[in-house]
Amino acid sequence: MLGSGAFNYIDVLNKAAKASWKRNELLVNNLANVSTPGYKRKDIQFAPYLKSALIGEGSLDKRVAKAARNGRIEPTVYTDNSSLSYRLDGNNVDIDTESAMLAENQIYYNTILESMTQEFSRIRTVLSK
Repeated sequence: MLGSGAFNYIDVLNKAAKASWKRNELLVNNLANVSTPGYKRKDIQFAPYLKSALIGEGSLDKRVAKAARNGRIEPTVYTDNSSLSYRLDGNNVDIDTESAMLAENQIYYNTILESMTQEFSRIRTVLSK
């Protein structure tokens, strides 16, 4: 069972959940630094890496298995618009934008967790028959 690839979807979902968790930390940190002069917001890039890993020939199962084995699907933290500033003090954090991104990311994270729960449920169903 362990070598069958049954956990490939869970492995990929786990990578996405970790990236979403890290993004949540960054967004909260951005909000905490909304009044810090010179602070530049930080964000994470993950979705393009996952998308490129899942594109290709073959069935979805084969592409997911390849993505699960791919160690390059890791999030990248970057400083966003480091040369732009919304205020005279050099800070580029907009509280409304950050709050909206945080809410969106929390929904995304909960969706990933629900998908993982469904995958484990499928595995449990197979094992119980």
